[in-house]
Amino acid sequence: MADARTGSGRSGRLLVSLGVMVGFLVLEVVVGLSTSSLALLSDAGHMLTDVVGMTMALVALELVRRGGQRAARTYGWHRAEVLTAVLNAALLVGVAVFILVSAVGRLSDPPAVPGLPLVVVALAGLAANVGVMLLLRSDARNSLAVRGAYLEVFADALGSVGVLVAGLLTALFGWRYADPVVAVLLGLMVLPRAVNLGRAGVRILVEAAPSRVDVPAVRAELAGVAGVTDVHDLHVWTLTDGMDVATVHLSTTDTDRDRVLHDAREVLARHDLGHATVQVEHTSHRAGCGEDAC
Repeated sequence: MADARTGSGRSGRLLVSLGVMVGFLVLEVVVGLSTSSLALLSDAGHMLTDVVGMTMALVALELVRRGGQRAARTYGWHRAEVLTAVLNAALLVGVAVFILVSAVGRLSDPPAVPGLPLVVVALAGLAANVGVMLLLRSDARNSLAVRGAYLEVFADALGSVGVLVAGLLTALFGWRYADPVVAVLLGLMVLPRAVNLGRAGVRILVEAAPSRVDVPAVRAELAGVAGVTDVHDLHVWTLTDGMDVATVHLSTTDTDRDRVLHDAREVLARHDLGHATVQVEHTSHRAGCGEDAC
């Protein structure tokens, strides 16, 4: 019951944070369009990542709290977060490219953007980001989903600082290039993060082995377990961020298969593959089997 209350409270704080960020996202879009400020629109695109990230975290927490595993979904809803991340990445790449192309086009003849609205909105955005960070700080220590949302908000706070600088330069010195220059910088900040997010999501969806796991080394160590004569059907993949999975078949002539299983699990644990299925079979079982399947 305590865990349920903790999860409910964490979801509640995340929901409040989401409401704050959505409200400020709308404000940035409205002011950005009305003032023709690409810096504000670029920061709004960055804030959109916060909103999507928080929504993903909120959905993940709710599914974990209520239980999302069914007979037809033995892995629960873990991949839903990955699918959302890939869609989010595609959207962000589109936004970033649009902002960069528009900003570069404006560098030759930048329009007059009023500096005061940029300063006011940037200060409000910075205050909103700091407030949300304080709200999520304690939960970020104990939840990977919330930690991701917290880091997104921290990055967006830096974007608000950029808009603030552009507004001050425009208001104090009338430098019309401040807005497109800051828009370019914000676009360049969002683009690699979006690409990395999409690459990580696609890597999980195609069930590639996690980059941190040396699969040949895992195979070699399993083959070195006393009594093991063959290692086959070794598969290592990522189910979702932070959950790596492995399956393997081991052939042995050893009669103590429990010992072989124990030693094999220790090998996998050394590679942080605790969520693993190991099948230990007698060597005779491999007779007539193909190279990769039996």
